[in-house]
Amino acid sequence: MDINDNILSLISKTPDLLMSGIAKHVKQRRLEKGWTQNMLAAKSGVSLGSYRRFESSGEISLRSLVMIAFALDMTDEFETLFNNKTYQSIDDILKATQPKQRKRGNKNE
Repeated sequence: MDINDNILSLISKTPDLLMSGIAKHVKQRRLEKGWTQNMLAAKSGVSLGSYRRFESSGEISLRSLVMIAFALDMTDEFETLFNNKTYQSIDDILKATQPKQRKRGNKNE
């Protein structure tokens, strides 16, 4: 076990749990639509084997996941991925809410 595995064991989410959770949500959406695995695979252009592996293990390529998101009309979730800013202190939040001053380059004289 290396240090990264050790750190991951200390937090509640691991990559495998996150991937499995995404697969579970996709499966729920598929079932809400009344689609079979075969139907979603065909609509998304992902092979049935890849889709089945995704539902059972969470393993899938990013491209295939995006294609599935398009088929399920779930692309908004990808648009917001990694968009939230993180702040370290109240000062960071205050700085972010202040209007930004225009920056100008130095004149070469």
